[in-house]
Amino acid sequence: MPDATPPARYRRACDYLAAAMIYLRDNVLLREPLRAEHLKPRPLGHWGTCPGLTLVYSGLNRLVRETGRRTLLVTGPGHGAPAIHANLWLEGTHAEYDPRLSLDERGLTELVRRFSWPGGFPSHLSPEVPGVIHEGGELGYALATAFGAALDDPGLLVACVVGDGEAETGPTAGSWHGAKFRTPGVDGAVLPILHLNGYKIASPTIYGTMSDEELTDYFRGCGWAPLIVDVTTAADPDKLLADALDTAYAGLEDERPPMIVLRSAKGAGAPEEDADGKPLAGTFRAHQVPLTGAADDPRELALLEQWLRSYGPEKLFDEHGRPADDLLAVPPEGDLRLGRVPQANGGQLREPLPLPELERFAEPVDEPGGSEAGPTSVLGVWLAELMRETEQRRDFRIMCPDELESNKLGAVLDATPRAFAREAPGYAEHLGRGGRVMEVLSEHLCQGWLQGYLLTGRHGLLATYEAFASVVDGMANQYAKFLKISAEVGWRTPVPSLNYLLSSDGWRQEHNGYSHQGPGFINSMLNKKSSVARVYLPPDANTLLVTLRRCLDTTGLINVVVSGKQQSPVWLGLDEARAHCQAGAGVWSWASTDGGERPDVVLACAGTTPTTEVLAAAWLLRRSAPDLRVRVVNVVDLLALAPRDRHSHGMSDEEFAACFGEDVPVVFGFHGYPSAVHEVLHGRAGPNRFHVHGYLEEGTTTTPFDLLVVNRMSRYDLAAAALSHAGGWSSRGGDLADALLRERDELRHRAYRDGEDPAEFTQWRWS
Repeated sequence: MPDATPPARYRRACDYLAAAMIYLRDNVLLREPLRAEHLKPRPLGHWGTCPGLTLVYSGLNRLVRETGRRTLLVTGPGHGAPAIHANLWLEGTHAEYDPRLSLDERGLTELVRRFSWPGGFPSHLSPEVPGVIHEGGELGYALATAFGAALDDPGLLVACVVGDGEAETGPTAGSWHGAKFRTPGVDGAVLPILHLNGYKIASPTIYGTMSDEELTDYFRGCGWAPLIVDVTTAADPDKLLADALDTAYAGLEDERPPMIVLRSAKGAGAPEEDADGKPLAGTFRAHQVPLTGAADDPRELALLEQWLRSYGPEKLFDEHGRPADDLLAVPPEGDLRLGRVPQANGGQLREPLPLPELERFAEPVDEPGGSEAGPTSVLGVWLAELMRETEQRRDFRIMCPDELESNKLGAVLDATPRAFAREAPGYAEHLGRGGRVMEVLSEHLCQGWLQGYLLTGRHGLLATYEAFASVVDGMANQYAKFLKISAEVGWRTPVPSLNYLLSSDGWRQEHNGYSHQGPGFINSMLNKKSSVARVYLPPDANTLLVTLRRCLDTTGLINVVVSGKQQSPVWLGLDEARAHCQAGAGVWSWASTDGGERPDVVLACAGTTPTTEVLAAAWLLRRSAPDLRVRVVNVVDLLALAPRDRHSHGMSDEEFAACFGEDVPVVFGFHGYPSAVHEVLHGRAGPNRFHVHGYLEEGTTTTPFDLLVVNRMSRYDLAAAALSHAGGWSSRGGDLADALLRERDELRHRAYRDGEDPAEFTQWRWS
């Protein structure tokens, strides 16, 4: 009988454990009649996907045991956590990480009680769960993460379960094309398993309503060879899936790789109907917690007990609660177990990058602002060298949504091509198999690939237009949560940091217009835990080099680096840049006129363009108000502004006062929304003395100068604001401020008349 075979008995044990985790707090082996006091007061979890997940897990166990192939499981339906926990307990992984989850009744009781319980395991997958690199809470990213995990690891098989609800998301739709970027023999294999149980929370899924013919046509069009497995009414589902897995395994390196479409009944094993006669198993009502009223309704309690006893726990566990020997023989052994594959704790595999020294790449500086360079162009040459240094070890990649050359990082393509596994039908440049630049016009795919790559121990960078980083705001949010919890799990080793390079910044997107002008990703990062988030705004090419080299050497963080790409002044030599970046912020005495004494006003800046505008404002004030004592402060690490008790990068009170004084007005030219600076300053003494100029959500297709003016960020606005706020200058500075604003308006008028900015703006140099 199929239901007496070890795989079937193994699945019965897992399904029993999964259901017990959702409902029970006591009497976990039903050694006595089930009573209401045995139930959890708040049954939480999702039963509907659990039987299907266990079927896949069991099938992969057999495949790994027979082939010896290292296999990582990425579970899109992370709400099916009870099934994964059950498998991890039976394979012994849980007990190895936590002896309290031993393979006996005591450990089983601990597992069942701990699930969805305060202080225990959450209802979804999470970093506390061995074998997990993807939570599956916010849906859409499992398949992209799986492809990222497989890159540059040819011995790895990544099996990825995609739920049919998740399959409806846009990121998943794009992810089906991931195989077109995979290089056989260089990258590992990805085996998608689309789990069609037909329903999401309250209605049918799109894919669940499609015929086998439609599914085959659709996925063949995406480049796959789909294998459809329907176990809905199968007498031996294990055999059906095993045959499909064997066929898929044999074809992993085919030009058209295999995928599996697994049809199963939603919540199989649950009662056919609830106490009121409404259908349960095989419907959307089995999605989360069927029989929610079991604690109060004797009819539902009886149905629940009948359901749990149908698995025959007394035949699966001995008198001590230990699983039967044939169940323990189903999983593979050692690090081949799905919960113990080393890639799932990728920090253990991390090797520090051979980061090139900066001296050969830094721009020489004879005097501040005396020369110009494109910050990202300079960085691109350094990144190209890093690509060459890692060619043999292949553990560094750059993900970019079709913008590498636009962001002036094209030098990287001299060291490695763009990865693509197909022949281009027409003319193309820098395209080839095995390339380590991943370009696709989807920020979601770039982020998913990078997350999978980092979480399995490798290093990378996501370079994108600043305004479109917000496309992956939700993904960054989920990843920040993953990192935060990972740091609290003792057995997890920190992974390389997620590094964003945001260029093509809004201040120089005057040609693309309003849609390309948006610095909001900075604000999003400030909402993340201080243990995870970092935001850097290097003012020139050399500080960008120093900052990114530093970021690529960190672990467990999300580093956001915002930089201009156009030619701009180089303010600091390499040694000065290193010292400045180490401090996070500092006084630029060469631009100040306070003579080291108490200033009348502080002009502060953060960001490439704001730094130029603030220094130009200081230059204007030297000309129009030579008696005004001005201190110029540049901030490269935004979180240096935070109080030290709120962020580890925060300056001490003494360091903060050395930069900004204690009661001196500060006019701050900031790259992003002014609210970001005010948020970071919260908790500092006297925050109201900071008058922040930044992006005010004003924009269009115009000139660079006009974009600054409409957002009150031009050098003239900053200089006028300094005069109006400086102590003792409110009256005598008024006429000067008015004159500066009239000069601003005249330059703007000429820009409107001529269609380009006047030379007074474009050719200004610090002197």
